Amino acid sequence: MAEPSPRIGIRRGTPAYRRANLAFFLSAFVTFASLYSVQPLLPIFAAEFRLGAGESSLSLSATTAVLAAALILASWVSDRVGRRRLMVWSIVSTAALGLALPFSPNWVSLVANRAAMGLTLSGLPAVAMVYLAEEMEPDALGFSMGLYIGGTAIGGMAGRLLSGVMADWIGWRPALLVLGIAVALAALAVVLLLPQAHNSSRQRLALTQLGRLIAVQFTDRGLPWLFASAFLLMGSFVTLYNYAGFRLALPPFELSHAAISSIFIVYLLGSVSSAWAGGLSQRLGRRRVYWVLVLVLAIGIGLTALPSTIGVIAGLAIATIGYFAAHGIASAWVTRRAQQGRAQASALYMFAYYLGASVLGTLGGYAWSAWDWPGVLLVSGGAILVALAIAIGLTRLPPLPIPEQPPEPPVGA
Repeated sequence: MAEPSPRIGIRRGTPAYRRANLAFFLSAFVTFASLYSVQPLLPIFAAEFRLGAGESSLSLSATTAVLAAALILASWVSDRVGRRRLMVWSIVSTAALGLALPFSPNWVSLVANRAAMGLTLSGLPAVAMVYLAEEMEPDALGFSMGLYIGGTAIGGMAGRLLSGVMADWIGWRPALLVLGIAVALAALAVVLLLPQAHNSSRQRLALTQLGRLIAVQFTDRGLPWLFASAFLLMGSFVTLYNYAGFRLALPPFELSHAAISSIFIVYLLGSVSSAWAGGLSQRLGRRRVYWVLVLVLAIGIGLTALPSTIGVIAGLAIATIGYFAAHGIASAWVTRRAQQGRAQASALYMFAYYLGASVLGTLGGYAWSAWDWPGVLLVSGGAILVALAIAIGLTRLPPLPIPEQPPEPPVGA
């Protein structure tokens, strides 16, 4: 019998390591800059296309809804076509749609483009972590994953800042075109830099097996509540930011669109808080820390009710710190809690995460149209109060019957 081929991992300090890290940083930038580039433009869309706030949010909600639905299937498809091939297809297709977006002749075509982008975007977040776990040597993995996560935060912030600030200077169509060109150049660099995969999982899950691994996650006493938390956390947070721009453009604030878009700089606080909270949860335990961070998010949401610019910005900053910290703990908790099909558990968490952005993000727009900022607080604040109740309930979650193990390599993802 032939000996199995030894695993060939990417080692720290090699040219392949540097290429892979740069490629993954840029791919994270492309994904999240493309996803969130329209968020600061919602008031502009509402004015130009004569829409309500809820309808204008479809430019983001359509993307996140399709992305949510496609994530689980994308992870399944990657096992058949290959991790690298799916990521390259994803990033090139997304860049092409981004270049076409500024030329949308009407609102329907713009939303259709954004919905299609949800499908193309799904290929990268579904398998990026899997590729890194399979291809990197263990001592190189931590830095590479951290760099990728950093790229998601910087990409999301940069996409919002570039489109929002430039839209105030040159109009939203040229702004999105400039961003689209930057994304296309980054995508080309990813195609040229990303090393070939050598260690992709050989397992092939049938759809029936995939269904069973999804169903088993709902037999656990904690996982369904963590999925619900993802829906509520992301939905509440996106609602808050979707309509903060509408409020800050009105009296007594009357900020310019560029000034409103600059508020997204506070996302940098989220990157720091997620790393800090991860270390804190290791020392004190997730059950003790998680509910406190959800409470921090709730306090930040409440502060945005203040009728002062400083108060609103402070509220957004505190909410951002609480959100990123809580989300980081919850997503890690899922992969530690799941005893079977950790890849599917993670995919279900992300499905709920983006579904919350779509459903609550759009609902918040209709609440804004009906009741102004109190309506937004009703949706965003109401969701986070439910999330807080769940978080407190999770403190009484019984431990697993067997010791929690380190996350296993995702199966069939």
